[in-house]
Amino acid sequence: MTVVLTVPHSAPRRPGAPSGYSAALTTTVPREYVHRSSVTEVFLTGWRGRGPGAWTVDAQWPRAHSFYGPAHGMHDPVMLVETVRQAGLLLNHVGHGIPLGHPVIWGSMQYIVDPEALEVAATPADVEVHVNDHDIVRRGSRLSGMRQTFDAIRDGRHLGRVECTFTCHAPAVYRRLRGSYADLDHTLARVIPPAAPVSPALVGRDRTADVVLSPTGEAGRWQLRTDTTHPVLFDHPVDHVPGMLLVEAARQAAYATVGHGHSTAVAMDCSFVRYAELDVPCWIRARALTPDAAGLPRVAVRAEHHGDSVFTATVTCAPIG
Repeated sequence: MTVVLTVPHSAPRRPGAPSGYSAALTTTVPREYVHRSSVTEVFLTGWRGRGPGAWTVDAQWPRAHSFYGPAHGMHDPVMLVETVRQAGLLLNHVGHGIPLGHPVIWGSMQYIVDPEALEVAATPADVEVHVNDHDIVRRGSRLSGMRQTFDAIRDGRHLGRVECTFTCHAPAVYRRLRGSYADLDHTLARVIPPAAPVSPALVGRDRTADVVLSPTGEAGRWQLRTDTTHPVLFDHPVDHVPGMLLVEAARQAAYATVGHGHSTAVAMDCSFVRYAELDVPCWIRARALTPDAAGLPRVAVRAEHHGDSVFTATVTCAPIG
């Protein structure tokens, strides 16, 4: 239990839109359903049911993005993770009836992508995500958790697969779990200012503002930079380190470990152990593992407070270009 994906405000379903409503590619789904404040950060364009516990969600990836931008002619593989994050939240609300404002907590996330399917074309990438529900847990009539699998298809080709586990809590339960951290104003007043970043080139980034690691003088160890003004990673105020920031930290730590060059994170296996707090230094450690069966380099990444894990990940990188 660790990463809460909260929505800052609520909104009704589009007037006249049934639960199986599927929008045309000329619009996005309501931003509230994917817990985004900025409409420009919504990648989903529609959804429809395929049977009990089965769904299809449509998405469109732009050819350029301020944070999940292409590199070496390929879409960012972590854009698939953000797409799935949005798809899971959307279906929780429109498919499972979870009210807006009920926190959703990630427990684990794994993804794997086909690098060749990530090639940037002359038009935005239309992606179809086939979602299946598994191991559903309910408290009374309300969904309290499950495992979901997401298979992404682009132009008839399998782009990648993501699997997530999560739990849901009513706001009152969440406030009890978080204690004083549930007071958002109090929590944000104690945020540790971001330290100086490492070189963007070291972690596969073009802009200093997108670097999430700060040097410590110790090999394989960095301090997490929690820049709450970042328009994508902190799209709206939250009382903890966002899950997508931890995923990005794992990716950047892996690149710094293997030497980014022309490589991309084609797979990641993450566990969200507990909440990563904004008022406590979060340390990122990385070490090289033995290569996988295909000979691709793997890196173990750990985020910790006071020596205790809050997040772990194994990242697999592949050469491109």
